[in-house]
Amino acid sequence: MKLEAKSVSVSIRSRELVSRASLHISGGELVGLIGPNGAGKSTLLRAILGITEKSAGDIMLDGKDFLALPGSERARAVAFLPQERRVEWRLPAHDIVMLGRYPHQTGFGGPTPEDRAAVDRALEAVDGNGLRDRPVAVLSGGERTRILLARALAVEAPLLLVDEPIAALDPYHQLHVMEILRERARNGCGVLAVIHDLALAERFMDRLVLMDSGRIVADAAPASVLTPERLATVYRIAGTPPRRLP
Repeated sequence: MKLEAKSVSVSIRSRELVSRASLHISGGELVGLIGPNGAGKSTLLRAILGITEKSAGDIMLDGKDFLALPGSERARAVAFLPQERRVEWRLPAHDIVMLGRYPHQTGFGGPTPEDRAAVDRALEAVDGNGLRDRPVAVLSGGERTRILLARALAVEAPLLLVDEPIAALDPYHQLHVMEILRERARNGCGVLAVIHDLALAERFMDRLVLMDSGRIVADAAPASVLTPERLATVYRIAGTPPRRLP
């Protein structure tokens, strides 16, 4: 399955946040969307999903207009972890993860054995079994991130978009989540992740899409994107590219 954004622009109150951005994500690849704060990464991700208004451009799923598809079909095709991690409900973590199965449910029959199995797999993947009965509203920021990632994983969609999936996580769980995303890609899922840690991006990603001031300025293998010249120009820092972690 292939998701394409073609010349997408987003403007809010006459200010252009994303300008003619084009990218694609296909099954089996892990792609990092990188750039400094305010570059337009989250706005582009939300525009692709139809969550925010876009002033121009097309979003295509296997050649079809993605945003014209029924909502349930879109939700089964593309799972999403938003940047916002706030949860007010005092539902247990297990029930929050079960929400990821909503696109697969019909009628009022309740969760199926397949739904319960998908939730169990997702909780196991994020090391969340010890959290399953705890209210999400009282979890730490890192624990909540893992549970909300599990909700996205439980969809078991062929495409997964995640916005800062390692935010608020300790180093062990940062690496663990990146391994989860890489394993998903190896199993045929297309994964697009907004990420700020350039060392992890260089280590794990198959391809990096670099944004600056609302525009995509590079889309290539990590070694070709993370050059000293681009680091200096886009991130306004001097030095060498991030060193690959052991």
